[in-house]
Amino acid sequence: PVTHNAPLPPCKRRGPGRVRSVGDGRLEVIEGCRLPVLRKNQENEDEWPLAEILSVKEVASRKLYYVHYIDFNKRLDEWVTPDRLDLKKLQLPKKEAKTPTKNGLPGSRPSSPERDVVRAGREGESQMSNGTSRRLIPSQPGRKRKANCVGTDEDSQDSSDGIPSAPRMTGSLVSDRSHDDIITRMKNIDCIELGRHRLKPWYFSPYPQELTALPILYLCEFCLKYLKSLKCLQRHLTKCNLRHPPGNEIYRKGTISFFEIDGRKNKTYSQNLCLLAKCFLDHKTLYYDTDPFLFYVMTEYDSKGFHIVGYFSKEKESTEDYNVACILTLPPYQRRGYGKLLIEFSYELSKVEGKTGTPEKPLSDLGLLSYRSYWSQTILEILMDLKSDNGERPQITINEISEITSVKKEDVISTLQYLNLINYYKGQYILTLSEDIVEGHERAMHKRHLRIDPKCLHFTPKDWSKRGKW
Repeated sequence: PVTHNAPLPPCKRRGPGRVRSVGDGRLEVIEGCRLPVLRKNQENEDEWPLAEILSVKEVASRKLYYVHYIDFNKRLDEWVTPDRLDLKKLQLPKKEAKTPTKNGLPGSRPSSPERDVVRAGREGESQMSNGTSRRLIPSQPGRKRKANCVGTDEDSQDSSDGIPSAPRMTGSLVSDRSHDDIITRMKNIDCIELGRHRLKPWYFSPYPQELTALPILYLCEFCLKYLKSLKCLQRHLTKCNLRHPPGNEIYRKGTISFFEIDGRKNKTYSQNLCLLAKCFLDHKTLYYDTDPFLFYVMTEYDSKGFHIVGYFSKEKESTEDYNVACILTLPPYQRRGYGKLLIEFSYELSKVEGKTGTPEKPLSDLGLLSYRSYWSQTILEILMDLKSDNGERPQITINEISEITSVKKEDVISTLQYLNLINYYKGQYILTLSEDIVEGHERAMHKRHLRIDPKCLHFTPKDWSKRGKW
């Protein structure tokens, strides 16, 4: 319990999202309250942003509060101690609106498939943020589906390690923020050990419930199987024959390789990859039918094997020209040029397919930054290589830029507008490159050491429309 300078009258109603009076004027802060919370910003300075209390727990007779900072990304959510709360500016939660149901009685907002199924990657970015895994949906009439749980295949998680074979199906992120999904708004894994790295997850991921209480969740870095202890991992490594992702290696240059993985042929690996990715990608719903997807995993090679750096996935058949559904660089490899390398590789595949492509929209915050940077550098590279013809200004059309780069026309236009290059002059549109733009581009390209070499790509696109059920 905490004291408050100006006690509020006791609430008539108790439950989630209320402040309870403890009878003597003191108030207890519980879920749903908003108040300033102390945190360190990027410059390591103190600041007091407004935050919402999502959960309360007691550890060693001391209360901890799980807070979400309003207008900040959810990856910054954290448990805080009472001394970091500014109780003088406490805001009571708003009453929950009720909507009538079909029988006319008040009730919670009815669900609908349109609201409950959020397409992978639909968010407003994480590092690389779109989502591939989707919510479990009923089978369509006339279409046979295999069982959608992890562990149904022969290479499923074996039960000898004391871990359930299938992740729980509850806890998928839905589009409306009802109290039912309060669990999915909180990080549930404290730490993941993947090879030589320990990762702090950013978001919720529906690993089995009993694993969420562990201080560390152990993953095999080659097959991505999850295990509850170091001893279980060591026992697993004596039996695991993989030293690289399953599937075909379609690119290798130096220590960088890309593997193409069919979500139908390598179901368990694909599902484990989605679970790991969900720890760092927000606004994804998970469902375990990975059949419609291809996964392209980027690895770095050393004497011990091929270590996962990041990946992207794409639909085998996309009606909207999406060449990426979900894209992620793992945190230990971020800010080192691997994100742009993943994006560049996705467009190299589109060039081989003879198509223009675009990532699923909207992008996440970090995903938008990465794509905008890649598009800007790619388009400026084309423009600066243009040669003048007979002393006249060089000419190029939007469609020509799109064909050369495989970047969809809408993305080319939005990038030119973002760079403020398009000007209307004497009845026609012209592109104007200022000295600042040119110098900035040259500095950026000087830092960009990792590039895809098309000569090292060995990829033959498949016509999935002729392959029936993928």
